[in-house]
Amino acid sequence: MGGSRARAQVSAPDRWTNMEAVKRWRSSWGFATTLLCMYGFFSTVKPLEPFLIPFLTGPDKNLTTEQVNSQIFPVWTYSYLSTLVPVFLLTDWLRYKPVLMFQSAVLFVTTALLRWTDSVAAMQAMQFFYGVVTASDVAYFSYIYSVVDLKRYRKATSYCRSVQLLGYTVGSVLGQLVVSFNLMSYENILVFTLVLTAIALVTSCFLPMPEKSMFFHPNPTTQRELKDGDAGSNTSTDEIKEEEKRETEEHSQQENTEGSSGSGSCGQVVLQLWRDFCQCYSSRQLLYWSLWWAMATCGYNQTVNYVQVLWEHVQPSQNFSIYNGGVEAASYLLSAATAYGVGFTEVRWERWGELALGGFSGLGAAALFLMTFVGNIWVCYCSYVVFKCLYMLLITIAMYQIAAGLSMERYALVFGANTFGALVLQTILTSVVVDSAGLGLAIIPQFTIYASYFLVISAVFTLRGLFSIWSTHRHKGRQSEKTSADCEEHRF
Repeated sequence: MGGSRARAQVSAPDRWTNMEAVKRWRSSWGFATTLLCMYGFFSTVKPLEPFLIPFLTGPDKNLTTEQVNSQIFPVWTYSYLSTLVPVFLLTDWLRYKPVLMFQSAVLFVTTALLRWTDSVAAMQAMQFFYGVVTASDVAYFSYIYSVVDLKRYRKATSYCRSVQLLGYTVGSVLGQLVVSFNLMSYENILVFTLVLTAIALVTSCFLPMPEKSMFFHPNPTTQRELKDGDAGSNTSTDEIKEEEKRETEEHSQQENTEGSSGSGSCGQVVLQLWRDFCQCYSSRQLLYWSLWWAMATCGYNQTVNYVQVLWEHVQPSQNFSIYNGGVEAASYLLSAATAYGVGFTEVRWERWGELALGGFSGLGAAALFLMTFVGNIWVCYCSYVVFKCLYMLLITIAMYQIAAGLSMERYALVFGANTFGALVLQTILTSVVVDSAGLGLAIIPQFTIYASYFLVISAVFTLRGLFSIWSTHRHKGRQSEKTSADCEEHRF
């Protein structure tokens, strides 16, 4: 009995120590990153996604390919464009976590509509909600800014991106196995997806609520660093400390009066965003990279959105054992390897980057032409993998070049602006080429336009890259001539 009392006396401090350890773990960056990775995984495992066209045009929904192509799919583009800016601002104002919870809830509604409705209007509503889900992706990586230290940001981002890619890959492989071995019907796959989405929703509820955000609830130190970057390095240490003290006091006053000055704060944020936007895009180099980003992302999204329609045209799923899931899984893995390999290439992208954009965009155009005019499903599959890998390679280079020299806040702004530009172009392309209210072209003319679109991008940036290289050589030649002339002058 005395021994049990002693054990109880010893175990009480141990329990206290364990509770303290749990508290430290929950407040660490690893806890938030782990939960965010779990959320990213369960929200991206979508086994039916590679087989969406066979599902919609098959006996389950009995929709025609023309209805899916011209009436249903365009709604996603319009929804994504119309909700991107409001969601971007709400994400920062609400401090990320509520938007993540909202995203998983809307994804649940999207999957439920896909499972239990079958009319064209219901499928259009499903695409609208999926556009909201896509627009809410900004909250996933923006959450990192507020809960992870700057020195750990790259590692946490790497984990989250890798887990998302793993989720897409697992979903594609799982869907392929289920369809190939006839283990589940399409509708049962959707029920399984609903369970995974529910797990993602529960996981998002346990995420720590951030205390700050990039724009509406900024860290005073971050604001000071941005201003120091704008002003240059002429400010003395004493002035910096005085400025930091003053901004901390202003930040405290702002928190105390947050409820009564919300509209003023919103106006100040929008004005600051506009100033940062103008300053960022005043760089000609960043402008060119951003232009390619917007144009190529527009063409990439169109290709990925409608490629299953092309595959269904080349080889109807009723007459062929389709391998869409395996192709998507292979494209994700090879794209990840391609993007990962960029970090180990010793290339001066600031000099050769524009030429690379033009050359590889030309290869992407060639892959699209092969998909369009060679009526073989295996050629289509291989060309799609090549096209996707080339885009991932180039977008990784573009992201790296744009991020160099920008603060995290401005990188988020430029990323959002480029995405918005891509969506504007995509909306124009969709309304003119795809939508039944426009030309409503069949799938082969559509992909002919997409391939030609990338061919134009290739020509523009190839010419721009050659001009940049010629200008650099010409500038160096003038510098060497000037140096030689100066040497001759000093000699005499």
